[in-house]
Amino acid sequence: MEEGLSEEAIKESEQIMRDEFSLLHNHLVVFKQKQALLVDTLRQLESEKVDLEDTVVDESQRQHENMSGLRQQKSAEGSASGSDDDHDRNDAAEEETDDDDDDDDDEFLDTRDFLSSSSFKSAESEFWKAPYDSDEDEGPLDIEDGMNSCIKSVGSNYPCVMRRKKLPDPVEKEKGVSLWSMIKDNIGKDLTRVCLPVYFNEPLSSLQKCFEDLEYSFLLDQAYEFGKMGNSLMRALHVAAFAVSGYASTDGRHCKPFNPLLGETYEADYPDKGIRFISEKVSHHPMVVACHCEGRGWKFWEFDDGEIFQWSKVTTSIYNLILGKLYCDHYGTMKIQGNQKYSCKLKFKEQSFIDRNPHQVLGGVQDKNGKTVASLFGKWDDSMHYKINGDSRNANGSEPHLLWKRSQPSKHLTRYNLSRFAITLNELKPGLKEKLPSTDSRLRPDQRCLENGEYTKANEEKLRLEQRQRQARKMQERGWKPRWFVKEKGGEAYSYIGGYWEAKEKGDWESCPDIFGQVPTDQNSD
Repeated sequence: MEEGLSEEAIKESEQIMRDEFSLLHNHLVVFKQKQALLVDTLRQLESEKVDLEDTVVDESQRQHENMSGLRQQKSAEGSASGSDDDHDRNDAAEEETDDDDDDDDDEFLDTRDFLSSSSFKSAESEFWKAPYDSDEDEGPLDIEDGMNSCIKSVGSNYPCVMRRKKLPDPVEKEKGVSLWSMIKDNIGKDLTRVCLPVYFNEPLSSLQKCFEDLEYSFLLDQAYEFGKMGNSLMRALHVAAFAVSGYASTDGRHCKPFNPLLGETYEADYPDKGIRFISEKVSHHPMVVACHCEGRGWKFWEFDDGEIFQWSKVTTSIYNLILGKLYCDHYGTMKIQGNQKYSCKLKFKEQSFIDRNPHQVLGGVQDKNGKTVASLFGKWDDSMHYKINGDSRNANGSEPHLLWKRSQPSKHLTRYNLSRFAITLNELKPGLKEKLPSTDSRLRPDQRCLENGEYTKANEEKLRLEQRQRQARKMQERGWKPRWFVKEKGGEAYSYIGGYWEAKEKGDWESCPDIFGQVPTDQNSD
């Protein structure tokens, strides 16, 4: 038997290889052609989108000029004739409103035009803005002249509280960490037991992030006042704006908050906003945080007159964790359900590959019959506006009204991109430490070290606390109960049982364990 392969077998093998490479080459050529076609299509769509936006801007300006001329002409013709014409236009507008379908995709066409036009950027100085601002350097913001005096006075009687405007200067120079290298080094390991370095954290806990949603709590104060005046529609509009405003601080925030320990709490007493807040981590598996807040005429989420609004969060996705520019986006439908006259539905538009106008929020307020009585539109990272359907002023081309506008960013930016409000959340003022329970997030050592720029010590403390946290499941199995909240019977929600602020006034924290201390020896041996 001859060793090796025959010449014929070798040629046959070579031919098979050539055929396979030829087939692969043909596939690559087809894929390349498809890619080129897709790129050309995207460029064409982008060009058409730009042309459409320019057309919309020109058309909006032309209509505005025509309506201005029409108003001047009507004014010259006499008041009697003008009143009849206005009445006819109002009737026509109301008839069109009755025919609107809430599920129609074209319902917010004018909203898209408005968001794409230059008027969205240039008209802000004429809009009504929040009655007060948390940064005393900027002073109070202007309010629309026609606003009711009760609404104008919201927040005017709150005391002025000096709060910090920047984080402490770091003690050490921070070293960057690659997430990809972290994943590569831990392949095959139980990732639930891998302690990520504090480089990926921001100096806040999830409990404090819950309170951050209340940065624009003045919207609820104003909603309460509108309800007292009998204006339920404006109350619903302000609640909707508040629900959107909680997403504004997520823009550019790429670091994750610290995961609270079981039983960890956070209190926020902000008399300058008229609110008091308490939160507690009530379950570790699954991770559940309960919170309670009381404001001026409202609490989570009920007004003193019994009107309740309930809503759920939309989907939040984080993109390009490994490669590319890291960013997050919020998308989906938010339904704000009221128990009286009005409810609201808002659509957070998902950001697309070629979207030049991202972060849009579109929606409307519906009455009990499902009729849309007002339109809402804006961006979750910038501002929200509204139009009352059937309002003759809107038919004449007047600008929409501003409900909420995002506060100016901090002048002392760090890589965490914390807002001015978020910078104050972990502040430990002189004398406050002695008044806090041992479970408060401000006393968490790894978080405090990260804020101070003591990165080496922060990593050591984080590892120690995560080892302690692994005892949380056993604590729950042994019958551990939250201190300030109780689980409602037959449901998954938790209710505040009260007593926190009374305990603080007395300095009675005996029932609060030292959760940030060393792990007891008997637990280490488990």
